[in-house]
Amino acid sequence: MARPVLPYGRQTIEDDDIEAVVAALKADFLTTGPMVEAFETAFAEKVGARHAVACANGTAALHLAMLALDVQPGEAVIAPSITFLATANCARYVGAEVVFADVDPMSGLMTPDTLADALKRVGDRKLRAVLPVHLRGDVADLPGLAALAGDAGAVLVEDAPHALGSTMTFGNVAERVGDARHSAMATFSFHPVKTIATGEGGMVTTNDAGLAERLRIMRSHGMARPEGAEPWWYEMPEPGFNYRLPDILCALGLSQLAKLDRFAARRRALAKAYEKALAPLAPVVRIAARPAWSDPVLHLMCVLIDFEAAGVTRREAVDSLREHGVGTQVHYIPVHRQPYYRDRYGELDLPGAEGWYDRCLSLPLYPGMADDDVGKVAEALKAVLKL
Repeated sequence: MARPVLPYGRQTIEDDDIEAVVAALKADFLTTGPMVEAFETAFAEKVGARHAVACANGTAALHLAMLALDVQPGEAVIAPSITFLATANCARYVGAEVVFADVDPMSGLMTPDTLADALKRVGDRKLRAVLPVHLRGDVADLPGLAALAGDAGAVLVEDAPHALGSTMTFGNVAERVGDARHSAMATFSFHPVKTIATGEGGMVTTNDAGLAERLRIMRSHGMARPEGAEPWWYEMPEPGFNYRLPDILCALGLSQLAKLDRFAARRRALAKAYEKALAPLAPVVRIAARPAWSDPVLHLMCVLIDFEAAGVTRREAVDSLREHGVGTQVHYIPVHRQPYYRDRYGELDLPGAEGWYDRCLSLPLYPGMADDDVGKVAEALKAVLKL
């Protein structure tokens, strides 16, 4: 009989979540109803932003952010190479060109130094936005990145799907990811492996009422309703998209959001247990570096492994760990390596991204893990790496 495998991530759906969805199914609105605004209001309050706009998924959130900023074809957007494809793709959706920034090889995060290098490669294009990614849940240096972006005439858009619940301290000021103190907008995803789940879903937070209104218009076909017009009247100044999030999923989101503090505490406890359990495996195995200002709710438990020192390839380690009942994943293949971007921009030398990719592996991390699962993962890793 095959051994059950711990996945690297998994949703936590409980009876009250199911009840919330059933109640929404029995209500008058399945979409574009009151649950959408309720979810948006609760989310904005939770992260400390003035506005939150729900949408179909995290990719839609990034695309809407580019539309809200009116990024134009031929303009430039800077994104780190260590991220999911959507961070770069959102710029291409609006015809902008992507300039890839390198990352710190120990944390996977864009830094002021790697952003400064990317700025040199923007050339004569107009830079509109910089998209730092809060990889794993750890927070990038927002004040440092915002200062550089501002000097270049651009704004930050935080790609924050990994970091719901994460907090940070800059200059003795406690902040929350999503409060948009340093950025024009922050985007989130509610994919099942994220901190809260709606199945698929996304959110954009901002403190700018004008941006919030444009986000809402562009998520619903570009339809605007002029003040004082007949109740059936709408106008479309420009085409938008059907990026709405249904009431059914917003009901699940509201139920999940009420558990965020519990989910966050559990993830932090599991991360602490990993720190203790993996310490004896150093220096071959190291947990990804954490910036001093960051207090993350980790979405991913990323470790950096010296596979050469261990005498095994990553593929061999992944397969052997699965035989031991441990599922893993790699986050991420550098986006600048993808055929589309390589064909468009040529070969890039981003040693930090390559160094991160060569060693990274994501271990199981989700609230439903049992207390002794972390120890089992550590023992499996020790055996597979022959430590």
